[in-house]
Amino acid sequence: MDRDAALRRMTDVITHRGPDSSGFHLGPGIAMGFRRLSIIDVGEGGDQPIYNEDKTLVLTFNGEIYNYQSLRAELLKKGHVFTTKTDSEVLVHGFEEWGPDLLPRLRGMFGFAIWNTKDESLFLARDYFGIKPLHYCVQDGHFLYGSEIKSLLEFPGFHKEFNERALDSYISFEYVVPPETFFKGVYALLPSHYLWYRNGKVETHRYWEPKFQPDESMTEEEAVSAIEKVFEESVAAHKISDVEVGCFLSSGVDSSYVSTYFKGQKTFTVGFDYGDRYNEIDFAKNLSEKIGLEHHYKVISADEYWDAVPKVQYHMDQPLADASCVALYFVSKIASEYVKVVLSGEGADELFGGYNIYHEPDDLAGYQRLPLFLRRTAAAVAKALPFSFRGKSFLIRGALPIEENFIGNCSMFTMDEKRRLLRDGLPCTRPQTLTKPIYERVQGLDDVTKMQYLDINVWLVGDILLKADRMSMANSLELRVPFLDKEVFAVASRLPRRLRVNKENTKYAMRKAAMRHLPQATAQKKKLGFPVPTRVWLREEKYYRIVREAFESETARKFFNTSALVALLDDHYHGKHDNNRKIWTIYVFLVWYNLYFAG
Repeated sequence: MDRDAALRRMTDVITHRGPDSSGFHLGPGIAMGFRRLSIIDVGEGGDQPIYNEDKTLVLTFNGEIYNYQSLRAELLKKGHVFTTKTDSEVLVHGFEEWGPDLLPRLRGMFGFAIWNTKDESLFLARDYFGIKPLHYCVQDGHFLYGSEIKSLLEFPGFHKEFNERALDSYISFEYVVPPETFFKGVYALLPSHYLWYRNGKVETHRYWEPKFQPDESMTEEEAVSAIEKVFEESVAAHKISDVEVGCFLSSGVDSSYVSTYFKGQKTFTVGFDYGDRYNEIDFAKNLSEKIGLEHHYKVISADEYWDAVPKVQYHMDQPLADASCVALYFVSKIASEYVKVVLSGEGADELFGGYNIYHEPDDLAGYQRLPLFLRRTAAAVAKALPFSFRGKSFLIRGALPIEENFIGNCSMFTMDEKRRLLRDGLPCTRPQTLTKPIYERVQGLDDVTKMQYLDINVWLVGDILLKADRMSMANSLELRVPFLDKEVFAVASRLPRRLRVNKENTKYAMRKAAMRHLPQATAQKKKLGFPVPTRVWLREEKYYRIVREAFESETARKFFNTSALVALLDDHYHGKHDNNRKIWTIYVFLVWYNLYFAG
């Protein structure tokens, strides 16, 4: 095998992640490649791989270390010699000094690899929340790793095999739950984990955990002031760069709060021409004018959106049925025309309790005071009725504990629906088998905190951060998330439940902090998400026909009962039910499968 040619193919396919330069290290037992998007020390000094003083350690690194200057100063005092001004170099010297104990010292987002030429061991690490990706597999005795799975697929003789278990979880969650991927034998290194590959064996270890430890004595004033202080400091750290930094801006409080630290700089928004519900541009434009920002925007047409779906799913590596990822692709594309780095509001909902579903424990509290046997009887009767009625879901959900009731911020198909849709012989398991081990780590905490913890470990990783990384990197744009900072989490983890979710609002204390910088209407605005008019499009003949053709295709017949798919689509098209998210979940999978397996 020509290692140099193979390595170049593996790095060339992810040139979008780093168009500025490439770097390689080939030595006994190892071949490492890198693509660079230069942000800090933008000259040749920041090129990778980077070595320690005697070149016994070799580093490739994707991400940013925001406290690199203080770590650098500490390492200089210990006698380490630096040859660059880049943040990357603190990792190789820090690892030389502290080994894996370096990781809790870091503040930033990262996926990195360090090769030890002395003992021929490889060390991989991923950041606390999974902002930056890292995948690995073993093929014919070769250990492969990369930021994107498409790199691994370029390895000569790669055995590409579809993972049916991933489809099982995808149908429940709208994404595959890590560490599994849609490629059998390829895994995601989980957030806050590191990996050793030595002597032909893989070992993974967790080095940090996002534990909630509410301080019930904390007052509202103390909480709001602590949030404001730590967030301001986090944004300042996340703006460290040798190139211009911009900001995404929607109508929500999260990105709006971030944008208040960008006076005189650029913000970016996209929307759809389907009324205010699907267009946040005017709101973002008005806010930008009020706080002195240069605002850029784009209205995405229906045809532009649908035409982009295959390209988006190619860049995703794996199917993701979150319709907003296509919109995120377009806003990243606009931003990349002006800046190399943007800040965004991801993570605020998970850390501070922002999702509307987090109200449910309070909504169900009165009903759940009834004896369990009465609630179970009512749920059984409601479930058996062949028609829907107001309160049916309430009766069913109220009979279940949170561990059965909530599998994450998105719950797509029920078990009965999965059985009807999936072909016989394909895995069809309860999604609770995947969430159960996570819930077991937070026994004794209140239901809202359990929901937040689950979302941080599943939804945030499998959906929110996956699309944020892939869509920004598809446009050679670095996306930074100041809410997902370990110091911000240290404050969020101490908030009493009443200051996260209460009858007045979600993200209660965080909104109060934002109100010190934003108009009250913006700070208190109800959680909206990133609305995409798929519901409308799927009732238009043109897009109905596109999806129907996919649902009746050979690929669809391979995995699904196509008559059930068409019935799902027809019921939506004729206005009988709103099935748009379920339809989109299947359609996106079929588009992705044709790209990676049938194309």
